[in-house]
Amino acid sequence: MSDSLRFFERIDAIPAAAWNRLAGPHAGLQHAFLHALEASGSVGGNTGWTPHHATLWEGDTLVAAMPLYRKWHSWGEYVFDWAWAQAYEQHGLAYYPKWLCAIPFSPLPGRRLLGADIAHRAQLLRETLGWIAAGEASSFHLLFPDADDTALAAAAGLQIRHGVQFHWHNAGYQDFAHFLSHLTRDKRKKIRQERQRVAAAGVIFDWLAGGDIGDAALDFFYHCYCLTYALRRSTPYLTRDFFARLIATAPDNVRLLIARRDGKPVASAWFLADAQALYGRYWGAVEDISCLHFEACYYQGIDYAIRHGLARFEGGAQGEHKLSRGLVSTPVSSAHWIRDARFSAAIADYLRRERAGIAGYLDELDERSPFRSQPPA
Repeated sequence: MSDSLRFFERIDAIPAAAWNRLAGPHAGLQHAFLHALEASGSVGGNTGWTPHHATLWEGDTLVAAMPLYRKWHSWGEYVFDWAWAQAYEQHGLAYYPKWLCAIPFSPLPGRRLLGADIAHRAQLLRETLGWIAAGEASSFHLLFPDADDTALAAAAGLQIRHGVQFHWHNAGYQDFAHFLSHLTRDKRKKIRQERQRVAAAGVIFDWLAGGDIGDAALDFFYHCYCLTYALRRSTPYLTRDFFARLIATAPDNVRLLIARRDGKPVASAWFLADAQALYGRYWGAVEDISCLHFEACYYQGIDYAIRHGLARFEGGAQGEHKLSRGLVSTPVSSAHWIRDARFSAAIADYLRRERAGIAGYLDELDERSPFRSQPPA
């Protein structure tokens, strides 16, 4: 292991300014976001996420970094490897713990190997892989990297897995009506009908930036957030303290949408924001109102992005229904190193077949585009 490679079990042991200089503006990679996860107990402790952030230094200067976690399960990742873990177990092998480079609980694509110099980022990946290979963990996974990091991962021998998300791209729309005018007639009609149902129900919306979110609004949102998990008979990943800390330490990256009817809040949606994009994250409602989910999670987000001149709105993982609401298919990837040669070969064969299926699926989605002509990405 190079003397310049260092690991940190707490993000607050790494200077925030140095980390953010490498991370750039992406809201999910900011030091404050990762620190809020750790300080709130949403990761660390007995959560199954053990921080062990990898960094590369030249003397006292941080030149590359990655958010790294030792994982004891596969929850909260949005790239599903449960079948791989089950196959390991069936053969009497331990799949967990594994190593994961990702933004916890967030399927946000972008840079994962942080740094301005590609040589430093490649070195960080190479040395971290060497350190992991010298241990006993089953695998290393790099989730939702951008194209440059995907290329670095492939060059380092990792296996590339393809997936699909749905994003909205701003083609210079003047307002929501201008955006609708670019859709096919049936999609315009459907969106107008859905929005009219929400309006007819008497629902109005308030956008709150981080500094304007008081305790009452946060309490209501967190209640809605927990209800969404309760409906699925699962437990929320994030604590209320996480959201409170993020509001306090990164208010410019937080947006909260409150839906009201007759003066009372009925639903809410939480978003991250930066200079380029709005990222849809969490939502919940205390009343069942027709089409309210589509309005709060998609149409309001698109309208916000148009009004604020943002380049895109990311609607989160999965959800083919987003296609008919103006979001388009967007390829995403992940990269994987598997220690056991037999399983590595089997997974490589599986990924080859899966990639062919994903390519066909993307072609099919392109043919079902909601636009009269394909919008620029």
